[in-house]
Amino acid sequence: MDVYVQFLLLGVGTGALYAGLALGLVLGYQGAGVINFAHGTIAMYVAYVYDELRDSGDYVLPLIGLPDRIDLGEPVATAPAIVIALLTAVVLGVIMHAVVFHPLRRQPLLAKVVASVGVMLVLQAVVALRFGTGNRIVAGTLPQGSWRVPVIDVVVPSDRMWLGVVVALVTALLWAVSKWTRFGLATRAAAVEPKGAILLGWSPGMLAGGNWVVAAVVAGIVGILAASMTGLNSVNYVLFVVPALAAALAGRLRSLPVAATAGLALGMVESMVSKLSTWDVYPDWLPFVAAQRALPLLVIIVVLFVQGGALPIRGTLGDGRQPRSPRPTHVGRTTAILTVASLVAVSLFPTTLRFHLFVSLAAAILMLSIVVITGYLGQVSLAQAVFAGAAGFATARLADAHVAFPLSPLLGALAATVVGLLMAVPALRIRGAQLAVVTMAAGVAIEEAVFRNPSVTGVSGAQLVAPPGLFGVDLAANRAPDFNRWEFGVLLVVVVALLAVAVANLRRSGTGRRMLALRSNERAAAAAGVDVVGTKLLAFGLSSFIAGLGGAMLGYLRGAISGDSFSVFVSLTLLAFAYLGGIASVGGALVGAFLAPGGLLFGLLDQVGDGGGAGRYSALIGGVALVAVAILAPEGIAGRIGLARDRARRRRAARVVAAQAPAAGGVG
Repeated sequence: MDVYVQFLLLGVGTGALYAGLALGLVLGYQGAGVINFAHGTIAMYVAYVYDELRDSGDYVLPLIGLPDRIDLGEPVATAPAIVIALLTAVVLGVIMHAVVFHPLRRQPLLAKVVASVGVMLVLQAVVALRFGTGNRIVAGTLPQGSWRVPVIDVVVPSDRMWLGVVVALVTALLWAVSKWTRFGLATRAAAVEPKGAILLGWSPGMLAGGNWVVAAVVAGIVGILAASMTGLNSVNYVLFVVPALAAALAGRLRSLPVAATAGLALGMVESMVSKLSTWDVYPDWLPFVAAQRALPLLVIIVVLFVQGGALPIRGTLGDGRQPRSPRPTHVGRTTAILTVASLVAVSLFPTTLRFHLFVSLAAAILMLSIVVITGYLGQVSLAQAVFAGAAGFATARLADAHVAFPLSPLLGALAATVVGLLMAVPALRIRGAQLAVVTMAAGVAIEEAVFRNPSVTGVSGAQLVAPPGLFGVDLAANRAPDFNRWEFGVLLVVVVALLAVAVANLRRSGTGRRMLALRSNERAAAAAGVDVVGTKLLAFGLSSFIAGLGGAMLGYLRGAISGDSFSVFVSLTLLAFAYLGGIASVGGALVGAFLAPGGLLFGLLDQVGDGGGAGRYSALIGGVALVAVAILAPEGIAGRIGLARDRARRRRAARVVAAQAPAAGGVG
């Protein structure tokens, strides 16, 4: 029994990290009504700043285009390095509030979610550019050694226990501030109704800014103190936000002590899973890491289904307007023109540029799936890459079983549809940011349980995909020495054209109008007779089927697929560029695919630039552009172009009416 207690206590460090991040998520939601998906990257960036100060004495500047760093002469001592790093956290909190989320206070929830994703992409890209992507070993900040727990005589590392003590003290302090200070009382009042804070003499904007700063500082503290236990890279802290979200939801995004306790318990149970995996009855096909990644998903689902009706709805200053979803016109003519142009590009582009065109065409399929689920239905899904991956792996296995093209990708897309319908079950109860949390957690769990499972992908972690062929025509993307073959390009163009027409016609149909009605007001749509359950299931099914076809095409393009091809970061990037292009229209999906990392735009920039520099900045450019579009043009690039065209059309009509009015008067 002592060994099990020891494993539980070994998880105190990880649990304290989850608890600290959960505290910041609760503060951000109570102060500004935003579930901040970028919260883990704040902890990551502050930890990097601290480690660089301690290691080299350099203060790294995050702004690209300025000098990389300021040389302070020699490595900085621990205490001043912590102070400088936490001051950086303060600056990050102020900037995120003032530049990003305060301007979005009247925008719909989708804009806030994608803006937080954009901030996450920016910070992650800055870390990769400034610090590199390799794992760093960080020297311990807390006292090292061992603690011997009395009575049960168990020895555990002391730094983990100290981190638990620090987080407990921070939790107690924040709870006291929330309970017994005017700032805390005003924050709680603003969380229900902003006018309540005003009656207490506080500005809701100032309260939100203060909570953003406190949340960033708390994230910085746990990021610095936990870095020696977890290691430091550009990925792990981003994923830590998932269990932290589970803990925050356990506290109903309101209770700091409950959120901290849930985070601590989650980390301890994760540690216990690693011990349970040594049991003889533990299934060999399930890696214990996958079981650990599934725990936050289970917690989130239980909380949202058991307490979903009781989760607080943060008071806002306005609902904002949803991204514009214009009714498509001249679908046949537009499709013909774009198809011919694409075929000409496939035939004329050099091999390297043709590859970037293929990437954009495959991305267009995935973004069309996002148009259906998020643009039309208004559900924020962060698992589109999961649907694509399910189809990609299924297509590869079917091809190995001698199932011919095109039946294999169609069956693979149906497998993705099954996954999508399972993902739709939570959507019947929840929506918005809460659904985004569920789909993100599910994406992480499925990625570890399936896409990185050696029993599925093999020891190499990659699954070969047999090339397609039809009626004796070889449609392989690559056949040495001929790479990025035009035959595969024709296949991609045809698939994209058919799906674009289907999604455009969906918008023009009664089903599309019902989806838009649910996006606008679910209760009003239900009162008007819209089948809410059926419409949601249909949208998820169609979206996952389209994403599945995109995953199959990506598999054919690359010749092999792996977990990296369909990670949660791919889902986030897809959402970012779909929103950037215009998330509620077919044209927006095509624009977003043109801008996507590795797509045609970056291929063209590489052709005229240094031959590869543009790709390094793709995530950074995408994140910055995403935040800018969320604030300045929530309808996206294509939507903004459409609005400008409509205004010009109205001005022309007004001029015609004005010109005809005198003539009509003269006749009278």
